[in-house]
Amino acid sequence: MTFTHLPPEVAELRERTRRFIREIVIDEEPVPGGRLDQVTRDRLQEAAKDAGVFAPHVPKEYGGQGVPIEYWSPILQEAGYSPIGPSALNCMAPDEGNMHMLNLIATEEQKQRYLVPLAAGEIRSCFGMTEPHPGAGSDPAALQTKAMRTTGGWIIDGHKRFTSGAVGAGFCIVMARTPGSPEGATMFLVDMTNPGIRVGESIHTVDRSIDGGHPHLYLEDCFVPDDAVLGEVGLGFRYAQVRLGPARLTHCMRWLGLARRAHDIALDRAGRRELFGGPIDSLGLAQNLIAESVIDIETSDAIITKTAALLHTDPKSGSAMSSIAKVHCSEAIFRVVDRSIQICGGDGVSDGLPLAQFLNEVRPFRIYDGSNETHKWAIARRASAGRHAAVRAGEPYIGDAVVGRDGAA
Repeated sequence: MTFTHLPPEVAELRERTRRFIREIVIDEEPVPGGRLDQVTRDRLQEAAKDAGVFAPHVPKEYGGQGVPIEYWSPILQEAGYSPIGPSALNCMAPDEGNMHMLNLIATEEQKQRYLVPLAAGEIRSCFGMTEPHPGAGSDPAALQTKAMRTTGGWIIDGHKRFTSGAVGAGFCIVMARTPGSPEGATMFLVDMTNPGIRVGESIHTVDRSIDGGHPHLYLEDCFVPDDAVLGEVGLGFRYAQVRLGPARLTHCMRWLGLARRAHDIALDRAGRRELFGGPIDSLGLAQNLIAESVIDIETSDAIITKTAALLHTDPKSGSAMSSIAKVHCSEAIFRVVDRSIQICGGDGVSDGLPLAQFLNEVRPFRIYDGSNETHKWAIARRASAGRHAAVRAGEPYIGDAVVGRDGAA
C-alpha cells in the first residue's frame, strides 16, 4: 500500500496501525465463522490505546486521534486488513458512523453522555433505520416508525430490523416519522435500558465481524424526553445523509483493507505452489486473475480517495459520490476475494484459510447501506438531471444524428 502526500503525523499513525494489526491483532482472530468475544475485544482495545492507534476518526477532545476525513482511508484500510481490526481500533460500523454524526450535530450535553463513552469503547451503539416490509429498507421514504409529541417529550412506536450492533448496545439512534414536522422524520437518542425498547429475534447472516449482530428491535410506547432529539425535529432524513455518506465510504475503506489481505494470501500461495512445472504465478491464467485484482484494488483506492476529499470540501457532492464508490468498491472487493479463493483452489474454500469467511464478510456490502441497485438508480437519475440542466443552461444538445453526413443517415 502506497500513499503519497500524507501529513507526517498521519503517515506515522498509518505505520503504527499497520504494525499493530499485523503483530498484535491477526493472532487474535477467531476461527473462520467465529465471532470476536468481548474479553478479547476489550483486551485489544486497551492495547490499541497503549499503541496510540485507538479511534483514529474521533476528535482528540473526545479521546481519538483526530484524523481529518480526507485521510481516514490509509488508516482504515490498515485496520481492515484484519476483520477484527476495526473493532480493536473502535472504528467499526455502526459505531464509527454514529460517532461521526454525533460529533457533527449532537449538543455538548449529548456528546458527553453518548459520544465520549462510545469513543472510549466503554459502550457500543446501533442505528435504527431499516424496517420489515412495507417499512424503510433501501427506500427511507417508506419509514413506518412514528414518534408523537406528548407532555415533556415523545412516544415512539415501531418495529426495526437489521439493527446492526443492537445486542449489547448502550443506546440506539432511532429514525421515526414525526407527523407535522417540516421534512417528516426525526432522529432520537434512545437508551437501550428504556423500558419501551426491546431487542427481538436475531437475524443470522453470513457475516460475523459486526459486534451485536443484526436483530429485530421493537419500540412500544417508548417515551423519550425532549432532550433525546438529535439535531432538530423534522430533519432526520437530512441528517441520515450526513451519516450515511461517510459511513458508506468507511465500509469501502475497511473492506478494501480485507481485499488487500486476501490478495496477499493469494500472491503468497501463487508464488510457492507449483503446477505444470512452475509456480502458479508464472501461468497466464493465474496472472490474469492477479492483474484483474490489482486493477480492482487500485481503482477502488482511487475512487475512495476522491470521495473522501469531496466529503471534506463539499459534503453534498461527496455524499453523492459515495454512492458511486459504494457500488464500485462493494463489487470490486468481492471480485478480489473471489479470485483469491480461485487461486488457492480447494484450500481457498476450506477453513484452513480465512478466504471463504472473508467472502462472507464482504458479500452483504452490496445490500447493506442501500442495495447497489438502488444506488445505481440514484446515480443514473443524477446523471440525467445534470445533463438536462446543462443543456437548458446553454450547452449544445448533441444527441441527434446528422442526416447526410458522408451520405449516411
